[in-house]
Amino acid sequence: MDRNVYSERVLGIEMSGIRKFFQKAKPDSINLGIGQPDFPTPLHIKQAGIRAIEDNLTGYTFNSGVPELRQALSNKFKNENGLNYTPDQIIVTAGAGEALHIAMQTLVDNGDRVLYQDPGFVSYRECAVLAGGKPEGIKLDETLHIDVEACKEQMDGAKVLVLNSPGNPTGAVESEETIKAISEYAEDMGVSIISDEVYEHFVYDKSHYSAANYSDDVLTINAASKTFSMTGWRIGFIGGPEDCIEQCLKVHQYCQTCATSISQYAAIAAYTGSMDCVMEMRNEYAKRRELLYNGLKNLGFEFPKPEGAFYMFVPMSGEIFAKIIDAGVVAIPGDAFGNNAKDYVRFSYAASEDNINEALKRIESAI
Repeated sequence: MDRNVYSERVLGIEMSGIRKFFQKAKPDSINLGIGQPDFPTPLHIKQAGIRAIEDNLTGYTFNSGVPELRQALSNKFKNENGLNYTPDQIIVTAGAGEALHIAMQTLVDNGDRVLYQDPGFVSYRECAVLAGGKPEGIKLDETLHIDVEACKEQMDGAKVLVLNSPGNPTGAVESEETIKAISEYAEDMGVSIISDEVYEHFVYDKSHYSAANYSDDVLTINAASKTFSMTGWRIGFIGGPEDCIEQCLKVHQYCQTCATSISQYAAIAAYTGSMDCVMEMRNEYAKRRELLYNGLKNLGFEFPKPEGAFYMFVPMSGEIFAKIIDAGVVAIPGDAFGNNAKDYVRFSYAASEDNINEALKRIESAI
């Protein structure tokens, strides 16, 4: 078809650089590229999904989600984050990706400046463009954290700021002082915050803090995907001020109707059950973090030790990166995550210790 038939918004975005490399992997490659937990969904959650099918709970749900799940999420926000979102202030979405999309569509008008961490997750820029906004990266400091004063300067005249802590691709966890300072300043400047907290349970050296504790103008995004190893179930959620959630619901209604019913009933079991399975995954990630970090450091790479999520963001030349790919180790180049990290590579340690050890052997051989 002629290029003129497509919208400028769609022509202005690119396919995810993460997926490009994932799909090009050699059959025998060790995949340290995709950020997907390698653990099975916990048994009690799978069984709840099976029961939902057997009980014929397979029809449409309320647009905003099953009431029991929204109540469970309300309890989760209060107990884990100190946030008083009622069930009516929560929308269950098809993953955090949809939650981000409807938040952008709700808050951003044509020409609005949208700030996000650069390097940052690939969807922030593209979702801003699709909403008609002008994305603008916030350069990070040498430790891959937000420079608070520089961030404040960029907020002048901005409409939306996306915060992501723990961060993807950096693994950085922002301090309470940083989250508080940025959130309070944003509220003073009339800048709405979208807080992406999907890695909140995978923090190793610090603590997690929610932006909505320090500003009333925050939409908080989270998901079952990483927390409970439920990526394919596609369950996310968004909480925020009631008037804003009402507007978000319009977008959700016309692009999704409702999240999958079966997945919602499985998520009820996740958010009302024991968190032992999550802690077990976190402890395994902590071991893998040590293994990959020490292995790369011993090979001569210098970089900050990640404090959360399951990623390492490593300074690396394009020549070395090409050798690693040729050796059968899949990782993601830094330019997939913005304009400020072209000479970096993201490794995911959401992989078995055996695969990490094999990857390190191949990297050592390649370089």
